[in-house]
Amino acid sequence: MKNMKEIRWKQRFENFEKSFRLLEKFMAIKNPDEVARAGGIQFFEMTFELAWKTLKDYLESEQYIVKSPRETIKLAFQAGFIENGHDWIDGLDDRNLTTHTYDENTAAQIEERIRDKYYPLLKKFYDRLKKEV
Repeated sequence: MKNMKEIRWKQRFENFEKSFRLLEKFMAIKNPDEVARAGGIQFFEMTFELAWKTLKDYLESEQYIVKSPRETIKLAFQAGFIENGHDWIDGLDDRNLTTHTYDENTAAQIEERIRDKYYPLLKKFYDRLKKEV
């Protein structure tokens, strides 16, 4: 059973990696217009969703039981697998906000948090798991 769960998180990681690479391309765009910003936010939503699901699968391969995104993030933080648990929760909240609301002012604020806070968090997560794949 552990082998199947290990295979699962590695498969999920492959999807996370593809999405992360798209977010990385967005990060290279300085002063994006509103269309590019909307695309970057979409890449963030996708990448963050795949990040917490990859994290969940990884924890389950380590015999932890988690069900929700918040529970996954809290347990991963408590177990020392991720740092900055509050930033992960903030990212989850912003991901939820952007999937239900679009407003240019909010989009600009979210873009700034993606660049300053969430991208570095996701990059660190990516780098850690990349070593384990």
